[in-house]
Amino acid sequence: MIGFIIGLIIVGLIAGFVARALVPGDDSMSIPKTILLGIIGSFVGGFLADLLFRSEGEDQGLSPAGIIGSIIGAVIVLLIYNAVTKRSAISRR
Repeated sequence: MIGFIIGLIIVGLIAGFVARALVPGDDSMSIPKTILLGIIGSFVGGFLADLLFRSEGEDQGLSPAGIIGSIIGAVIVLLIYNAVTKRSAISRR
């Protein structure tokens, strides 16, 4: 269990960092927020992989993805995050 958590944190950090590098714009996030972005991205990537590539008999639902799936999921989450925060910043003016 501890190994899984440590692995999730390491993959989250890598995926979050790569996603922030791939998505253009100013993403000023702390390291814990970057890790959280990567962890959420891992589950989003795992969910998308489950939806696209697994049959009904192999259905796992929400599960963590590998590093590539985590990066793809983190990019999706970061794009959504940027869209939501920019809209709320505009509405505050």
